[in-house]
Amino acid sequence: MGKNLALGSLLAATMFLAHPALAQDAAEKSLKERFRQLDKNGDGKISTEELPQSPFFKQRDKNGDGAITLAEAMEFLASDATPDTAPAPAKPPPRAGKGRGPAPAASLRQGPQPLRPGDHGVGRRVADASFTDLAGETQQLSRFARERAIVVAMTSTSCPLSQKYLPTLAKLAQSYSKREVTWILVNPQATDKIAEMKSAAKSLGGKAIYVPDPDRSLARAVGALTTTDVIVLDASRTVVYHGAIDDQYGQGYAIDAPRHRYLADALEALLAGRQPHVAATSAPGCVLDLPPKPGADLSLTYHNRISRIVQAHCVECHRDGGVAPFSLTTYEDVAAHAPMIKQVVEQGIMPPWFAAPPDEAPEQTRGAARDQQPSLWANDRSLAESDKTDLLAWIAGGKALGDAADAHQPRSFASGWLIGKPDAVFAFSEAVPIKASGIIPYQSVLIDTNLAEDKWVQAIEVQPGDRTVVHHMLIYIQPAGRKQSSRIDDLLDEVGGFWGVYVPGNSTLIYPPGFAKRLPKGCRLRCQVHYTTNGTETSDRSRIGVIYAKEPPQHEVHVVGLANLRLSIPPGASNHREEAILRAPCDMQLLSLLPHMHARATACRYRITDADDKSRALLDIPRYDFNWQLLYRYFEPQPVARGEMIKFTVWYDNSNRNPANPDSTQTVHWGRQLSDEMHLGYVEYFIPGLKPGEEMQSGVGQR
Repeated sequence: MGKNLALGSLLAATMFLAHPALAQDAAEKSLKERFRQLDKNGDGKISTEELPQSPFFKQRDKNGDGAITLAEAMEFLASDATPDTAPAPAKPPPRAGKGRGPAPAASLRQGPQPLRPGDHGVGRRVADASFTDLAGETQQLSRFARERAIVVAMTSTSCPLSQKYLPTLAKLAQSYSKREVTWILVNPQATDKIAEMKSAAKSLGGKAIYVPDPDRSLARAVGALTTTDVIVLDASRTVVYHGAIDDQYGQGYAIDAPRHRYLADALEALLAGRQPHVAATSAPGCVLDLPPKPGADLSLTYHNRISRIVQAHCVECHRDGGVAPFSLTTYEDVAAHAPMIKQVVEQGIMPPWFAAPPDEAPEQTRGAARDQQPSLWANDRSLAESDKTDLLAWIAGGKALGDAADAHQPRSFASGWLIGKPDAVFAFSEAVPIKASGIIPYQSVLIDTNLAEDKWVQAIEVQPGDRTVVHHMLIYIQPAGRKQSSRIDDLLDEVGGFWGVYVPGNSTLIYPPGFAKRLPKGCRLRCQVHYTTNGTETSDRSRIGVIYAKEPPQHEVHVVGLANLRLSIPPGASNHREEAILRAPCDMQLLSLLPHMHARATACRYRITDADDKSRALLDIPRYDFNWQLLYRYFEPQPVARGEMIKFTVWYDNSNRNPANPDSTQTVHWGRQLSDEMHLGYVEYFIPGLKPGEEMQSGVGQR
């Protein structure tokens, strides 16, 4: 837990106090132990020096004397034990004027917006288009097949945003042309003057091909929509990124430096053999009116279309060494499993993604084309309607193989790791024996890291030794010097937040530049593993791979769980509702959400309520499936102000109409086994305005 009252620890202790099945005296013992850890001088009080910069201090210091006693700490926790008895949050300072005021109108300032990749052409193959460059030489895209990537960037000498981005494109071309990346700048504006184009081309220093495209044939071939649009192709001319260069310039604004470098990040991912973290955005610029190319080839074959859909949405799991039961990396694989593919796609089971669309699109996007509708999620796995239509049509039409010359470039996995080659790998010291049948109690396995210094971790991947028996694994940090965990510690860890996680549908945690999790010096990794038997005796020796941040992060990533340990589901109840609430003790920025329940859960929802009782949705899952416990990562962090409430609601079916229900005649309480239930909504977040080192001492979590 560390030597502070962490946000995760505070909430875990609060929920623990509300759990009817655990002894009150044991809970008080655990809290007193943590109080003694903070009371460094042993005077029976915690001062501001002993708990520096804590946003909770004033809440616990009931009498305002500048110190917290054990009695005050216990009173605070008991008063906030349940949503029913917790005191109302302190409201933030009043805003100028009365009330919140009218809803803001659509902004005139527009930057890049995240888009669902499949809706924006990502994964499609671009035809071998011919074009004539500014020097008069006729070329074809296939000429660059030996390059690792082709960047086709729209530009214009008359579009203000294109003009602003020309120096950025020149710098990127200078850098990446040394790494087998071809740059083609396409000017689709028929009225732009040749002399001005030559001047623009000269500024590129010979590192890019400049192409006048007055009939917009090349722009149409690659699917460009604006004069700042960029399309990145791999060696097989598959679109791997489509969107903005970065977010430094947009409609009605300019900033000193970009916050997101979309194009550079996509190129780094492609060159490293990974998929881009963000694969599609809108690109504010002068809009191009490009009708479909007449006479386009609409025939569907495995090589020219289906293999790319499968690679984008399936092979991460369906490959040799993946978590899925069979591979889909060849034509024979896909054709053999076509009936099952058809069934799960039509039913919305695959690809696994269960977040409902937002309640309504932002005002400025209403009426826009479907491929310009923004998405909330950076890791949206859902199948675009065009991909779904083409896949089902191909299956119904006879599953044509097509020309091998049109084949996609297979995705590679570095030594079997989705995150790439790890900087360090931590493994179980011994294999855990797994019996053939029956129930296996949760196992707790400790791994020594032997770290000589603190590390900042930017990517984490859990690889089970035997994927057929590891249902899920939660990883917690056990600080150096901490004794063997007790049952209380286990529960506090569980609801307080994980450090690493392996659940059905998610084995990695990958953070963008500037974000990382702390791995403390000398700590141990405590792995809580849920094993399920498969009819054969086996063993498991799991391992955890990490990639360290190249430099100290700007933000430290924390996790906390919203849990209702008083969970009680009546026998036969078919639509039972339960809630858990977190009142934000300080300003927070949410990064992702991960709900965790068992077989009786049917739906769940995260919502946030502000100081004016206005409510908005964070995540709505109308069809929850225990077999797929996905992490939903926001494209942009979602702000939560101090005093606002995050509510996690879950619906359960404990009736005999639920085929997965272990026993509909029993009242169901909180428990780890599948015969029990859980109500646990994890929230990943960071605290704006605090440096990572300060966060670790601030009393706001250190998971």
